Amino acid sequence: MQWQIIALNFIYAALGLVLMFVAYKVFDWLSPRIDFEEELKKGNIAVAIFIAAIFVTIGMVIGGALK
Repeated sequence: MQWQIIALNFIYAALGLVLMFVAYKVFDWLSPRIDFEEELKKGNIAVAIFIAAIFVTIGMVIGGALK
């Protein structure tokens, strides 16, 4: 088994997670009037779907960039 390939995949996964977190924080910073965490605590399903769509989109962009 090639450990280098496995290690590289873990590095890409970690890098993808970090980039998704940073992108979410930037988006949160750019929309100061919406408190996503508070809306999620209230059970706002629309905000949850919106954040999920953001994560899917950011994941697709990061996945394409890391190829």
